[in-house]
Amino acid sequence: MENKFANTEEYELKLPNGVGEQMLAHTIEKFDVKLEHTEYGPKLIGTQEELEKAYDFLINAIQERLKELE
Repeated sequence: MENKFANTEEYELKLPNGVGEQMLAHTIEKFDVKLEHTEYGPKLIGTQEELEKAYDFLINAIQERLKELE
């Protein structure tokens, strides 16, 4: 029998440099993550799977933005 609580542990993800407010808002809307402000800066909180998806989304968005600026 599969454990229904297997992947419910929450993790933290420090935001990479270059994440703007609009990009962050899209990430929070698109994925099941929440924003937490700490003394070391903002972090996303969520399951490992959701944070990995959010991280990939942010990195791709940053890379697209950099291409626009070239």
